[in-house]
Amino acid sequence: MSISRSRGAAVVLIVVYAIFALSATARSGVQILFHFEQAPLAYLLSLLAALTYIAVTIALIVRGTGSRAVLGLVVLELAGVLVVGTLSLVTPSLFPEATVWSAYGIGYGFVPLLLPLIALIAVLRTRRARTVPTAQGPAAPATAP
Repeated sequence: MSISRSRGAAVVLIVVYAIFALSATARSGVQILFHFEQAPLAYLLSLLAALTYIAVTIALIVRGTGSRAVLGLVVLELAGVLVVGTLSLVTPSLFPEATVWSAYGIGYGFVPLLLPLIALIAVLRTRRARTVPTAQGPAAPATAP
């Protein structure tokens, strides 16, 4: 993958994560402020999703696509989607109201399930590109003109 394509993919990931951070934060805020007693577990899990999206967005901006921090956060996010998604289907009584990750993100077109998978692929590609030597050998240090 070329440098410009990988940067473009990173920008798209940042934008999508930022949108989800904003939407999940707004959703959980309204749920917790006005309806918390109806489904406290579901609403706290929506807040957890929001905080996860915020953390991934910040890590992508500050550390970059190939960082261990982003890798760890994306794996944590995927685990959350899978656990909450499965529990919401197997034990729906735990979730009288939907969370961002309920039924693997069905309310968001399954983007909450696809997003960490896409991010994981981007992170692993970036990390692999950093460790695979080129046919020309290691890159020479940049010199001033």
